[in-house]
Amino acid sequence: MTPRLVDRPGRTAVVTLLAALLAGCAGPPASTPGPDKPHHTAEGFRNLSGVTVNKPLGDLVRWNWEAWRAGLPRPPQAPTPVVAPELARLKAYASAMRHVGTASAAPLPSVTWIGHATALVQSGGLNVLTDPIFSERASPVQFLGPRRAQPPGIALDDLPAIDAVVISHNHYDHLDRASVMRLDARSGGRTLFLVPLGNKAWMAQQGIRNVVELDWWQTHVHRGVEFQLVPVQHWSARSLNDRNRTLWGGWVVHAPDLHWYFSGDTGYGAHFALTRERLQARRPGRPLDLALLAVGAYEPRWFMAPQHIDPAEAVQAHRDLGARRSLGVHWGTFALTDESLDQPPRDLALARQAAGLPEDDFFLLAIGQTRWLAPRGARQSAP
Repeated sequence: MTPRLVDRPGRTAVVTLLAALLAGCAGPPASTPGPDKPHHTAEGFRNLSGVTVNKPLGDLVRWNWEAWRAGLPRPPQAPTPVVAPELARLKAYASAMRHVGTASAAPLPSVTWIGHATALVQSGGLNVLTDPIFSERASPVQFLGPRRAQPPGIALDDLPAIDAVVISHNHYDHLDRASVMRLDARSGGRTLFLVPLGNKAWMAQQGIRNVVELDWWQTHVHRGVEFQLVPVQHWSARSLNDRNRTLWGGWVVHAPDLHWYFSGDTGYGAHFALTRERLQARRPGRPLDLALLAVGAYEPRWFMAPQHIDPAEAVQAHRDLGARRSLGVHWGTFALTDESLDQPPRDLALARQAAGLPEDDFFLLAIGQTRWLAPRGARQSAP
C-alpha cells in the first residue's frame, strides 16, 4: 500500500495492520457463550443484529482506490469552530456541589465538547469523560495515522479532576493509550475507568487498576451515579488477531439531575429502540435528557453503513432513544473517512429539516464549548 493511501485518512484497517506489527499477540477471548447471552461467541462477541462488520481486503482496496481517484476527503471549506473553554466555571463545579444546601442551589449539569468523541459531562457531582483522546494522532504511533485538525478543546492538564471515564470500544480513536495513562497518573489512580468486557486486562497491562468492566445491560454505581453499558452495532480490534475479542457498547448514565447516553461508534439498528424500551421498563417516562450521538465518519455508505451512522440515521436514533436533546460528536477532528471535516454539520442540518426537528433538539458545539443544561425535569435548557 502506498504512503498516500496510508496517510490520507489513516484507515482503521491500516492502523490495525500497523498495530499487529507493534503489539504482538492478543489475549484470549473474554466471553462465555450461552442462551442468555446471544452476543457472546466462542471467539468473543457479535452484534445483536447479526451484522458482522468484517470487510474483505478487496473492499478496503476499492474504498481507498475510489477515494484516491476522487481526491477524497476534500479540504474543508471552513475549519471546525473552536472557542475558549470556560475553565473557571468547569473547575468550580465539584466544589460548588460539595457546598450545595438545596437542590435549587446546585450548579447546572453541563456537556463540553473536547473534540472527536471526547466530551466532559458534569452531572450528579461527577466529572465524566467519554472516550478520551488527547494525542496528536489516532494511531498506535505518533508519526503515522490520522492527525488532529484541531487541538483538544481543553488540554488534558487543564481538565477539572476527572471522577470517571467511559470507554465505548478499543479502536485507537476511542481508546488512546497515552491519554488514559496520563489521566490515571494525574489522579493518582483515583479516576474510575468503565470499560466493556475484555478491556480490563489491557488496562491492567498499562498499569491502570481502578477499572470496572461490564457486559451489555450490566450496571455499576459510582458515588450515587449509575453507569450502564448498552448494545450498539460495531466491532473491536487493536491488532490483526484480536478482532471482536473484546466487547463494544454505548453508555447510559443516570445521575439525579441528568440522564444521558453516549453512543461511541455504531451503525444504525434496532438497538436504539431496544435501549429505550429497557430504560422505560425500569424508569417509566422520558428516559434520556441528553444523547451524545456520533455524526461523522460515514462516507462511503457502502463501506461505512454497518459500523457508523450518518447524520440522518443519527436523527432517527435520537427519536428511537426518546432523547429530549442530542449533541452531535465524532466529527471535525480526525479525517477518518471520505466526507470533508465540515460536511457533517451541513448534512445534519438537512436531516433535521427533513425530520421537522428544531435545531436546539439536535445541536452541535464548537470545540471547547459548553452547553449548560436545565436539571432533569425542567422544561427548557439554561442559557
